[in-house]
Amino acid sequence: MRLPRALLAPVFALCLAGVALASDPASHARQLMVQRQLAARDITDARVLAALGTVPRHRFVPEVVRGRAYDDGPLPIGHQQTISQPYIVAFMSQALGVEPGMKVLEVGTGSGYQAAVLAELGAKVFTIEIVPELAETASGALYVTGYADRVTQRTGDGYRGWPEEAPFDRIMVTAAPDHVPEPLKAQLRVGGRLIIPVGKTRQELLLITRTGAETWTEERVLSVLFVPMTGEAQDETRGRPAGATVGR
Repeated sequence: MRLPRALLAPVFALCLAGVALASDPASHARQLMVQRQLAARDITDARVLAALGTVPRHRFVPEVVRGRAYDDGPLPIGHQQTISQPYIVAFMSQALGVEPGMKVLEVGTGSGYQAAVLAELGAKVFTIEIVPELAETASGALYVTGYADRVTQRTGDGYRGWPEEAPFDRIMVTAAPDHVPEPLKAQLRVGGRLIIPVGKTRQELLLITRTGAETWTEERVLSVLFVPMTGEAQDETRGRPAGATVGR
């Protein structure tokens, strides 16, 4: 029996969808996450939605919480750190306006998920993690998901950025200092953007744009809750000499 030509395309599409689900059982949960948690809110950038619909978030969380990988909230990844809520990952990515070929610095690799999303958006990603064990786990996750060749990692304190790779088109910080680190602002290219949570008990997500050699604009875009930035940022807060080793 031959199917009418008009029905062939839908049937073929359903077959492809079945193959995709068979090879990636989490695909359905990921698409629901995109539809219900992101597109239903204020995430309108089609490229960001596609990136979060592609990157396998469950590969970046510990096995014990893998069943909750696509839930609408953060999850623990060990060492008193978390993987951010999907909405926050999407919001920060959208606010930065990452375009293919851009050079992006991420301070706070964590699970490696945000770095993978930035890579999926076409960025050349440089990411720094202060906790060696997290850096190692993230490296493995990036490797098995196929993003390792698009992400350059470093273990260390990200307060002073990555001077030898500057300037950057975009900088994203995923832990909260109580002030904006001046070295990060200085490593932005003119026209570049920095997004960073700032504060102690009450934090604001700031979007900073470099408008000239010595000028920046600053916009408060969202109230958030991130883990505190450790290392030199913490030293300054506690009144210790800058550069003392903390949290390594």
